[in-house]
Amino acid sequence: MQSMNVIIFTDEPESQGGWHGAQLADALASRGAEPVFASLKDCMIDCSGEKPRVHLPNVSETPKAVFVRGIAGGTLQQITTRLNVLHILKLQGVTVYNDGRAIERTVDKAMTSFLLHHAGIATPKTWVCESRQTAHQIIAQNTQKLVIKPLFGSQGQGVRLVDKAASPLPMDAHVDGVFYLQQLITSSYDYRVFVVNNQAIAAMKRTGETWLHNVAQGAQCEVTSESDVLEIALQAAQILDIDYCGVDVIRDEDGKLYVLEVNSIPAWRGLQSVTSINIAQALVDDFLS
Repeated sequence: MQSMNVIIFTDEPESQGGWHGAQLADALASRGAEPVFASLKDCMIDCSGEKPRVHLPNVSETPKAVFVRGIAGGTLQQITTRLNVLHILKLQGVTVYNDGRAIERTVDKAMTSFLLHHAGIATPKTWVCESRQTAHQIIAQNTQKLVIKPLFGSQGQGVRLVDKAASPLPMDAHVDGVFYLQQLITSSYDYRVFVVNNQAIAAMKRTGETWLHNVAQGAQCEVTSESDVLEIALQAAQILDIDYCGVDVIRDEDGKLYVLEVNSIPAWRGLQSVTSINIAQALVDDFLS
């Protein structure tokens, strides 16, 4: 792997992937690999020659490995094309980390909820529908508090408590025609567990001033190693068959644990601030292996 060019797909290639990209670049350089930052939206699927191939920006040959750090937002057709690039690269023998299938299973919160529930892993009660009338019926029939989340989203953006008195439910950019309703698990804190190759390499407890506990929303972080938290996070990662991920876990007032989300393109800046483990290096070492 010495002196190998590695493609890092990011949604901000002009800034070399930002803070996370810089961390990965340093970790790759320490192992003799050279990062090339690119965006999936700048790739082209070419089926005009003898053999089909994917053209990547600033790369003349098909790379041996690509690290997926971000996928730019877009229309359904654009996102499908970008995921197809990952699928094709993997079919051609390229190491894709995380691969398109893992990203598809996790970026869609509805599929994540289904797969976790189907496998018997505790996750909050969830309903997903397109009908506003059906969504209001679900709200009316539930005595528990609910939250509404974007189907695709991160860092707590667009996540809101459902007000039973509010009518009608919002139909804004965060909802985008799909109502993802989930039982609110009441707690003053939650956990983020970073899993690499089926190992929980680091974890933190996040305490927020509101019911949201995202670092991007101002939550305070402290390192944790609670064994039951690590175990349920590992179970979730294994069910989703993913190279690396950030698993969000919450403990309710009775002490029961639930998996909230599994993030296939997780941020780790907050976690890195409270752990001595070099997360980027752990990712790169597993990636190159």
